[in-house]
Amino acid sequence: MTRVRGHERFTYRFGEYASEMRRFFRFLNRYMRPYWRDILLSLFLNLLAIAFSTVSLTMLIPFLQVLFGRSVPLEAPPSFSLSGQFLLDLFNYYVGQVVASEGPEVALLLICVASILIFFFKNLFRYLALFVFARVRNLFLFTLRQRLYEHIVYLPIRYFTFRRRGDLITRLTTDVQEVEWAIVNSLEILFREPVTILMYLGLLVLISWELTLFVLVVLGLAGLIIGVIGRRLKQESLEAQHYTGMLASVAEETVRGLPVIKVFRAEQYMIRLFRRIHQLLYRVRVKALRRRELSSPLSEFLGICAVVLVLWVGGRAVLSGRGLPPETFITFVVVFSQLINPAKSFATAYYHVQRGMASAERIEEILAEQTDRWGPVSGTRIPPHPIREIRYEHVFFRYHGEGDWVLQDVCVRLVPGSLVAIVGPSGSGKTTFVHLLPRFFDPVRGRILVNGYNLQGLDLARWRHQIAYVPQEPILFYDTIRNNILLGKPGASQQEVEWAARVAGAHEFIMRLPRGYDTHIGEAGARLSAGERQRIALARAFLKRAPILILDEATANLDVQTEEEILRRMREAFPDTLILFVAHRLKVARWATHILVMDRGKLVEEGDHETLLRRGGLYALLVSKQGGVGVS
Repeated sequence: MTRVRGHERFTYRFGEYASEMRRFFRFLNRYMRPYWRDILLSLFLNLLAIAFSTVSLTMLIPFLQVLFGRSVPLEAPPSFSLSGQFLLDLFNYYVGQVVASEGPEVALLLICVASILIFFFKNLFRYLALFVFARVRNLFLFTLRQRLYEHIVYLPIRYFTFRRRGDLITRLTTDVQEVEWAIVNSLEILFREPVTILMYLGLLVLISWELTLFVLVVLGLAGLIIGVIGRRLKQESLEAQHYTGMLASVAEETVRGLPVIKVFRAEQYMIRLFRRIHQLLYRVRVKALRRRELSSPLSEFLGICAVVLVLWVGGRAVLSGRGLPPETFITFVVVFSQLINPAKSFATAYYHVQRGMASAERIEEILAEQTDRWGPVSGTRIPPHPIREIRYEHVFFRYHGEGDWVLQDVCVRLVPGSLVAIVGPSGSGKTTFVHLLPRFFDPVRGRILVNGYNLQGLDLARWRHQIAYVPQEPILFYDTIRNNILLGKPGASQQEVEWAARVAGAHEFIMRLPRGYDTHIGEAGARLSAGERQRIALARAFLKRAPILILDEATANLDVQTEEEILRRMREAFPDTLILFVAHRLKVARWATHILVMDRGKLVEEGDHETLLRRGGLYALLVSKQGGVGVS
């Protein structure tokens, strides 16, 4: 019974190892396919270096024969054959001729000169292999990091709803760096050392196949021991990267929310939270580092044990006169000792690959996600132009398809040239309503029609080209004011930029800044006030001149007078645009041509300002709570 269980355990572990190796080579093939020509060239150059290295070791036999006076010259050149023995015999023949004609000292000098030349070419080809592989390594990293970033940019908004931004940043930075250190630095070893080991083993077989068979058994046992330790290292690396992502998220939230943390005196709470995660990361990394650092001394110790065993078994045979000649046995031991370094390097590289594959799997997890760019989510039909109407037909929505409904049976018709205000209590679904239009999310039930075509069947990139959007919190980038506005229409002229800024009420304060439109605004617009940031974000949206404009409380940081002035300019500048305006302050809702009143995910009222006031429903109640709004 025990034998069966042991066999099953071995079979399982071997299958697990084979599966991991298949994933590893699939990962390499996916990103290194364009560079196989350089890889093959590097491998060829490494083969030449290894060949010269192998030849240099065979020089030991004639050197020892000459040194100890055991050189027996061949009477005739050996018959040609594709074998190491032919080369060895040929070299022995010429050495014997030199010994016979010039003496052993000249023969020894000849061997030394030949050794210098062989080692020169060995190191020359070694450097050329590294020279070629340098390009492969860096292009591999460039491709991986660039592809991951582009994939994140095209991920749908719903992907980020319940995911930590810090963890995504960690995968883009730390995980890619881990792949660089753990996998890329091991690539050449993984390509070169197996060939080196095979070449040396081939030379050992030529010298003595019986001793070589014994060597293979010993090395196989050492490999099993190393493999058992390496499998656990991957799991520990996964845990470490997970805690690193959590740590980055806490740090990012701390920096972003520092004013709130200070006002509520939550410094100690955040410090304790950071320390708790940090301690978990510390423990996992210590365990992983100790296990990884075990690879080098363990592989070296096992290699020395193997050398000693070979010395014991082979030495006894030599002493009894039944084994190899002494010079040949010494050469065998020297060649075998040369197997230790490549075997040790290969074992260390295996450990690094196990650690790096944990990060590679985290990267692959993101790359496997469906994006807005490719696949059925993008649709195929070109969006209609001009837009005549947009209909929400019995739309239901809840996040991730579970929990309470955020929108329930919403039916509404929207037409160009309208300024539609969406109002209602907090949590009534106003923002979700407008987020369905650019397809940040898709309805769980129902559909949205554009000129009668289902929105989900339209080409997503072209559809979003017809939409301008300003979120609740203005999103600005670490750049100049000009470049932040130009994001709405790259290549626009200075006159167009200034026109958009004037409509947004931003031109005057921009011109008061030291460098005007070329003023750098700092990270997230930190050098500007909240109202100024909103006006820059509005100018960016206005510059796009899209047929649909979505403003999600985009003027909340402005005073009512400035807000009303911007709405007036906006209506004059975009008479044919469908403007959706999410508002909490109902004083500005009176500017709307149509008002949608939301409550608990339902559209409970719609109409213009006067009609809804006369109706005396939820809208009239909300107006009275805000002190009343007169009819303009």
